[in-house]
Amino acid sequence: MASRATLVGFNHVALEVGDIEEALEFFGRLFEVKLRGHGPGMAFIDAGDQFIALSEGRTQEPDYHRHIGMVVDDRRAVRRALRDLDVEILPGRGLDFLDPWGNRWQVVEYSEVQFTKAPNILRGMGLGSLRKSENALEELRKKGLALD
Repeated sequence: MASRATLVGFNHVALEVGDIEEALEFFGRLFEVKLRGHGPGMAFIDAGDQFIALSEGRTQEPDYHRHIGMVVDDRRAVRRALRDLDVEILPGRGLDFLDPWGNRWQVVEYSEVQFTKAPNILRGMGLGSLRKSENALEELRKKGLALD
């Protein structure tokens, strides 16, 4: 038995927003939103076997360095939605933006990063056809994590 626990992954990320209904509308314009639960001042957005917990009450200044790295199937679709919403895309080589409450988001495409969902989770999400780029597969192979 190991003397320390091994970090396996993340169950959820919790974020504060100003208003739950406004946040659900905003995120619903960027992503397909499926609610896991919803109550007074709280909402839980499914992301396959993980979720985002939103709670009302954000009061701190915007986050310019601390951020949430989100993985999507189509980063271009998020970029188009941000432009349609007139949300500023932050400078840099990726797709970073601040939501209306100051949470910084970094959006990456599934095919380009090591992050991997189990095939059964992808199928359950209707994303069974997603594939990794050769660069992402090579990174996974080096760690002994590739499925091929």
